[in-house]
Amino acid sequence: MTQSVVVQVGQCGNQVGFRFWDLALREHTHVNKKGLYDEALSSFFRNVDSRNSDGRACGVGGRIQNLKARAVLVDMEEGVVNQILQGPLRDVFDSTQLLTDVSGSGNNWAVGHMTYGSAYQEQIVDKLRKAAEHCDCLQCFFLIHSMGGGTGSGLGTRVLSLLEEEFPEVCRIVTSIYPSAEDDVITSPYNSVLAMRELTEHADCVLPVENQSLVDIVNKIKHMSHGGKPGISIKRDSTIISGQGGLSGAEKPFDAMNNIVANLLLNITSSARFEGSLNMDLNEIAMNLVPFPHLHYLVPSLTPLYTLSDVSVPTRRLDQMFSDAFSKNHQLIRADPKHSLYMACALMVRGHVQVSDLRRNIERLRPTLPFVSWNQEGWKTSLCSVPPVGHSHSLLALANNTCVKPTFMELRERFTKLYRKKAHLHHYLHVEGMEQSWFSEAITSLSSLIEEYNHLDATKGKLMPDAPRLSIAR
Repeated sequence: MTQSVVVQVGQCGNQVGFRFWDLALREHTHVNKKGLYDEALSSFFRNVDSRNSDGRACGVGGRIQNLKARAVLVDMEEGVVNQILQGPLRDVFDSTQLLTDVSGSGNNWAVGHMTYGSAYQEQIVDKLRKAAEHCDCLQCFFLIHSMGGGTGSGLGTRVLSLLEEEFPEVCRIVTSIYPSAEDDVITSPYNSVLAMRELTEHADCVLPVENQSLVDIVNKIKHMSHGGKPGISIKRDSTIISGQGGLSGAEKPFDAMNNIVANLLLNITSSARFEGSLNMDLNEIAMNLVPFPHLHYLVPSLTPLYTLSDVSVPTRRLDQMFSDAFSKNHQLIRADPKHSLYMACALMVRGHVQVSDLRRNIERLRPTLPFVSWNQEGWKTSLCSVPPVGHSHSLLALANNTCVKPTFMELRERFTKLYRKKAHLHHYLHVEGMEQSWFSEAITSLSSLIEEYNHLDATKGKLMPDAPRLSIAR
C-alpha cells in the first residue's frame, strides 16, 4: 500500500482540507468496524501510540491508537488553523506539521511567494521531509490552495516548486480554487495569473475548480430541497455538510462549497484508500491523461451531486449517472466539453458497479464525445468497491479537454484590464525580490498555454495523417 501527503496552504486550502479529513474519517469509520489500523487507513493516516515518547507510528494490523493525518498545514494568518485546532478534529493534526504567522499576505501574491516563501522556506521543507519520512512508499502530494488571495496563490505555488525540488519523482496533484469575476479581492487577476505560470511549470496535474460553479451547485441543491419535489429533502441536523449543522442549520460561510471540493478529493483518493477490482494508481492519472506537459489541467465533474450535502433523493440510475458526468451541470468549472476537444478522460467509479457497466456506458457515450484523432481510445477507468456513505455508487470524471481555454482567456482579459492601467502594481513592486518582469512573463506563459489549446482545437474534425514510416531497403 502506498501513502500520500496533503499540503493545505492559505485560508481556503485549510478549510477545504479540514472538510476532506472530516469526511475521510467518516468513510473509514463506516467501513472499518473492528477499529483496526489497516492498509486503507495507512494511506492517509498514521497510527501513533501516545505511550511512545518519540511519537513512533504503530504498524498495520494493530488496534487504532491515535490517528494523525498525513498533512502539512500552512497559513500566514493563524485564524483558520486555530479554529481547526479548537474543533472536533484537533487531535488528528500533529502540531509539528503546522506553520502559521499572524499578519497574512494582504491579498498580494508577491508577499506570499517572495516574502513568506523566503522567510519560511527551511521550515516548510523540514515539515515536508518529516511527513515524507513517515511514509513507507510515498506516492503523491496533494496541494490544496486558492488562486485569488495572497497566501494561497503566492506561498501555495512556492510550496509547489519546493515539492518539485525536494521530491522530483513524487506526483504533484494540485486542487486550485479559481475566483469568480465578481471576486471582492480586486487584485485576484494578478494573483491568479502569477500563480498560473507556476502551476503550468511545476504541477503534474491541476484540478481547476471555479467559485462560481460551486455557488451554482449549492444554489441548485437548495432549490431542489425547497422546490417541493417529492422525495427530496435536506435533513435539518445533518453533520454531512458542516460541523455546525446542515444547510438549514447554523453553517459557516463557504461550508457547502468547501464540501463539494472535499468530495472531489474523496473520490480521487478512493482507489488509494480502499480496495477495488480495478483500482487506479494515482500516478496513472498524469501518465494517462496528460499527453503534453503543460496541458495538465483536468476538468472535474461529480455525480451524484447530492452526496455533497445530506439530501434525501431517489438514487440515480447507473446509466443516468454516466450521462450526468458529461453534462455542464455537474462540472466544477463552467465549461462545455462536448463542444470542445477531448485529449483523454478518466472515469473513477465507486460502489457496486461492474466492469461491464463501465464498458457499456463508454461505448454508449463515445460517439457523442469529440476525441483527438490520435487518442480515440483515451479512456482510463477505475473501480473502487467502497461507495460513499449513504449511497450505492458515485462517479468522478476527469477530462483533459480544451474547454478550459475560455476560463483562461477570461482570466487573461481581467488581468490585462488592471495591468494596462498599472493599477495596484506598486503594492507588488515594493516587495523585495519582485520585479515587473514577473508580470510580463506570467501573461506570456498564460498566452502560450492558450495558444497550445488553440492549436489542438484547430485539429477538431480533421483526421491526422499517419506518420511516414521508414521503408525497408531490399
